[in-house]
Amino acid sequence: MTGLSGEQLTELVTRVYAAHGGGFVSRGRPYALGLFGSVALVVCVMRKNLTQAFAGAIFGVSQATVSRRWDLLRPLIAQVLAEFVPHPRELVGTGTVLVDGTICPCWDWRGIPDLYSAKAGYAGMNIQIAATLSGRLAAVGPIPVHGARHDAHAFAASGLTALLADMPTAADLGYVGVEGIEIVPFKRLPGGDLDNAQTDFNTALSKIRAAVEHAIAHLKTWRILSEEGGRYRAPIQKYQSMLKAVIGLYFFAACE
Repeated sequence: MTGLSGEQLTELVTRVYAAHGGGFVSRGRPYALGLFGSVALVVCVMRKNLTQAFAGAIFGVSQATVSRRWDLLRPLIAQVLAEFVPHPRELVGTGTVLVDGTICPCWDWRGIPDLYSAKAGYAGMNIQIAATLSGRLAAVGPIPVHGARHDAHAFAASGLTALLADMPTAADLGYVGVEGIEIVPFKRLPGGDLDNAQTDFNTALSKIRAAVEHAIAHLKTWRILSEEGGRYRAPIQKYQSMLKAVIGLYFFAACE
């Protein structure tokens, strides 16, 4: 339910305990759910995108307890796992980085503009992804961008541009003219057609770029980011800390 092995979960709990300074040691009435169970609960919510009420029923606590644990431990998990997030150059080496964006669904909050993505057909946050040519996740832009914003804007706004500085990059037509993207398909101009060489190049690049879709699918096994998981339900102000926690968990889970 957490996506972590028993050893990994134990290590994560140990790290959270050290970072929290022993704040889970009860000096009176015992906590309804101890630190180990609380960390497992919060990771499970991100892995399976459970509602807080359902998660509470599974772990034998109230929805209010789940909410408090979520707010307390979500940023701590991101903090203690930050060291496991590699620089993309460590994974890519001297190769080309594939870049793409994906819309992760959330509620369409009336008080927050630009969440609805016409391209995806639902409200969400634009998450920018970098992958190796083999389809391995190389980096995730740590700053989520409102779903209505185009990939050309989101690439820099997400912080991914800075992470990929001085690395060769390739992307789709949505990134034409974007600073930091070196290789894009040829775009057909109005009233004109691509020649055979340009068409062949676009076809070859499209096949290569399919690898980034595999990386996105792997990241979205953390279902709080996926369409199949429903949608992100918590206040949007907590989205960035959730994303940082998921990025840390993804790379931490991949460690041998």
